[in-house]
Amino acid sequence: MRTEILAIGTELLTTDRVDTNSVWLAQRLADLGLAFHRKTCLGDDPEDLRRAFGEALERSELIITSGGLGPTFDDLTKEIWAEHLGVPLLEDGQVRKDIEGFFLGRGRPMPPRNLKQALVPKGARVLRNPVGTAPGLLWVDPPGHEGSTVVMLPGVPREFKSLWETQVEPWLKARTHRPTHTLRLLVAGVGESLLEQRTEAIRQQHGHLDWTILASLGQVELVARHPDPLLLEAAAQDLVPILGADLVVRGPGTVASRVLDLLAARNETLALAESMTGGRIGALLTEIPGASRSFVGGAVVYSPEAKLRLAALPPAVLASHGTVSEATALALAEGIRDRLGSTWGLAVVGNAGPGEDPGGSAPVGTAWMAVAGPEGASAHPNVFPGHRADVQSRTSLLALDALRRRLEAASGC
Repeated sequence: MRTEILAIGTELLTTDRVDTNSVWLAQRLADLGLAFHRKTCLGDDPEDLRRAFGEALERSELIITSGGLGPTFDDLTKEIWAEHLGVPLLEDGQVRKDIEGFFLGRGRPMPPRNLKQALVPKGARVLRNPVGTAPGLLWVDPPGHEGSTVVMLPGVPREFKSLWETQVEPWLKARTHRPTHTLRLLVAGVGESLLEQRTEAIRQQHGHLDWTILASLGQVELVARHPDPLLLEAAAQDLVPILGADLVVRGPGTVASRVLDLLAARNETLALAESMTGGRIGALLTEIPGASRSFVGGAVVYSPEAKLRLAALPPAVLASHGTVSEATALALAEGIRDRLGSTWGLAVVGNAGPGEDPGGSAPVGTAWMAVAGPEGASAHPNVFPGHRADVQSRTSLLALDALRRRLEAASGC
């Protein structure tokens, strides 16, 4: 089934908004054995919309639009579709009640403009929206285009995801002949090209699978898809020994979730002392529900004074070794562990740039990561390329990965 998405909204063509809906939906479609053949991002200009909708109908069987269903003058998705296909917009009584109830439940009067959202192209099926005022629409075999389906969803990510998961995906599943299963292996600390080289023979041996390598800062996903889960399992059995300690998790999950799972299984806790990462490691952990079971807390010890006061860095270590050094990282990991009474302490110091370290000992991109635990403390350096934000992101992820490796070794994994 040829599938495409049109992400609509002038704001998506600026630096103020990022189209996250398309990225999220690509994975949901892959699980159904589908994939985008085209992705288009366009503004709210009516002529651009008319042209894009007409072209999409000529080349695709499933057309998904995101955005343009709001109450304002520039929300034109329904209007342009109805005009292009030559059908009227009719008020749907149930949608009107839903919108009125949405405002009533919040103790606010409904602006008259919101009644625009109750207009539905004749022939389209309403997808009721329980978390917003913009209903979605499912239009099967629109006039003159038998065999095509148009799905219109609101652009607000939580509304987009809710309508897709509860209404569109079940409908689509019933019409997908061969559901596709996915094998996902998350690897950290290994570059994309090296992972490709290490797994090449296995991937060729299992060439009947659909393979993808997805790289991001500090980690790589190796993904295979096939309708037969037994074939995926056979590939996994061959790959896992080759990946060894670099394998973070098989299936869903992140480095942070793996760390929390290991800590919970061992009934242990973690505290952080972050300098150059500025709280990013804590954010990676706390975005996971249930993190409080194992994550005690931490401190952003950005200045020398903060390192001394909050993480018990000995003044002599700071005076002798400076802020970016192995000794300082080790002392911070041990200090925050002692101060918060956790089983493990994780500390990061470094120079994310763009300027050189005032002491001159740490080039841009330098990061020291230290892990302190029941069996002692260890630290190792890295020098990462890229801009400041890239260095901070890589450091955050790989610091957690250093802790993961210690935890797995201690657990005999």
